[in-house]
Amino acid sequence: MKLHRPRLIVAGTSGDSGKTLVSVGLASALKRKGYKIFPFKKGPDYIDPMWLSIASDTITRNLDSFIMGKKAVLDSFLLNTHENGIAIIEGNRGLYDGFDANGTHSTAELAKILDCPIILVVNVPKMTRTTGAIVWGLKYFDIGLNIAAVIINNFSGNRHKEIIARSITEMAGVEVIGAIPRLPEETLFPSRHLGLTTPFEFPDAEKAIANATEIIEKYVDIEKVVKIANSANDIFVSEIPVAQPSSSKRVRIGYLYDKAFSFYYKENFEALDREGADLIPISSIESSELPEIDGLYIGGGFPETSALELSRNKPFIEDLRNKAFNGLPIFAECGGMMYLAEELNCNGSYQMAGVLPIKISMSKRPIGHGYFEGVVDRTNPFFPVGSLIRGHEFHYSFISEIKGDLGTCVKVNLGTGIGENRDGIIKFNTFSCYFHIHSVGNPFWAKNFIDICLKKNKKIHRNSNNVVR
Repeated sequence: MKLHRPRLIVAGTSGDSGKTLVSVGLASALKRKGYKIFPFKKGPDYIDPMWLSIASDTITRNLDSFIMGKKAVLDSFLLNTHENGIAIIEGNRGLYDGFDANGTHSTAELAKILDCPIILVVNVPKMTRTTGAIVWGLKYFDIGLNIAAVIINNFSGNRHKEIIARSITEMAGVEVIGAIPRLPEETLFPSRHLGLTTPFEFPDAEKAIANATEIIEKYVDIEKVVKIANSANDIFVSEIPVAQPSSSKRVRIGYLYDKAFSFYYKENFEALDREGADLIPISSIESSELPEIDGLYIGGGFPETSALELSRNKPFIEDLRNKAFNGLPIFAECGGMMYLAEELNCNGSYQMAGVLPIKISMSKRPIGHGYFEGVVDRTNPFFPVGSLIRGHEFHYSFISEIKGDLGTCVKVNLGTGIGENRDGIIKFNTFSCYFHIHSVGNPFWAKNFIDICLKKNKKIHRNSNNVVR
């Protein structure tokens, strides 16, 4: 059967080429015109999707062929789009940049999986005719791609723009549908070491999106963008993927969600929901204790930027520590692991929850950055021995001191982990790691999480029945 899905990929010649500005601005501008937008982000990024979600007023999902596999990428795309709307997929890095020299898992490969037209954003400071050569090279480097149009970014004057536009159309035969001038820095999205600042931490998020919208409306031919999206070929599939229904709620799983911890994939929540979890958001900064929960999920984020506030909330970290020591199932990724450490050193020393016998320090350079693959080689509550885990990591922090025994259960095949080819710290019913997982690529994770919560519940129930009164 064939499915019509209007769609486009916003790709770039490199990182920081202007893809997020264009993607967010397009999503918001098209929403203003009455279009239903289906936003996606290529790769495992968390922050760009936050901005896209606000701009489009809907959930942004990630598409990554390494973590999810090609079939799951297509299935997720089809499940979360329909013919009455436009899918906007923001690429990452340069168009052909991938896992290796062959460009495996690149934005270009994603464009092929989805048979998707590409709008190329080209950053042009200190270039003129060379821009045409670059676009020509990108177009003919792989003739299986459909580079449908170019948006020029960061031109410095009308003459500069005109020379570049002419070189692109005459040399590469690609239409220029927009040209964005060099803009004052205050009109752009705020950045820092892990990329953009999250909307949680930026008080003028709505203003930043409004600026992006106005820039796109002023400098890009939006009707041509719509035409490109509608020109996408129909997708032929043997069967349409069907979303799985949610199970009746059997456990309550809390998750820390605030300016310190906000890195969660929507699909991970959906997987837990399908397996029977009632999900409870909790603030690590404002709450004085954990609510009645059967398990706790602590995602990534920026605990280092909120270290003082986290350390000052002593009632909360003491309650968390006590419940962890008493066997509360906890799954903690990256920033979550930092929070469970005894101490976090970043422009000072701050007491953390003290569940793990480690101290964490910050580096000025990335310690782990890229795809992750590991094999579970020791018994733990969350993953069967022999499980293959695929995900990603991006952290500037590292374990600077280990106090006592540190049991780990994952052998790192690809990536950094906590060091010495290990990751997955086990303590009580707590699993902590530097890698982030996506439930689509690790479908056993959610069920295992629910199971360990149920086992803990049964144990508590048995013990309470044995109490002599």
